[in-house]
Amino acid sequence: MEVTKDTIIGDVLDFDEEAGQFFLEIGMHCLTCPVSRNESIGEACEAHGTDADALIEKLNAYFKEQK
Repeated sequence: MEVTKDTIIGDVLDFDEEAGQFFLEIGMHCLTCPVSRNESIGEACEAHGTDADALIEKLNAYFKEQK
């Protein structure tokens, strides 16, 4: 999976629920919230005041290691 700012959080979690750890690390504890199922990473990071690029980098590195 290749993650971008437009990737939907729910899609990431459906692909690998262990990826939720990276959201939790930056204070996004609302992963079970219905809104997060349809919200992009970029939108969520903007709403939470977090760095989307840093999160995307971690997620993509994690998924690359899982291959």
